[in-house]
Amino acid sequence: MKLSARNQFKGKIIDIQEGAVNGIVKIDIGGGNVMSATISMNAIRELGLAVGKDAYAVVKATSVMVGVDE
Repeated sequence: MKLSARNQFKGKIIDIQEGAVNGIVKIDIGGGNVMSATISMNAIRELGLAVGKDAYAVVKATSVMVGVDE
């Protein structure tokens, strides 16, 4: 797989929360870090995603929000 996105994190799927239209996929990328993505249920099925399978979290963003506690 070749992508222009430079932030690619390989990990293991640890949870999939299925909804009517979208699902939330959680990927353990190591070091105690988990990334989650909301994608369509069609994409989940087409990619054959399942808990325990390897997958990549790919991040391509033009902006990042930063917050602090008050």
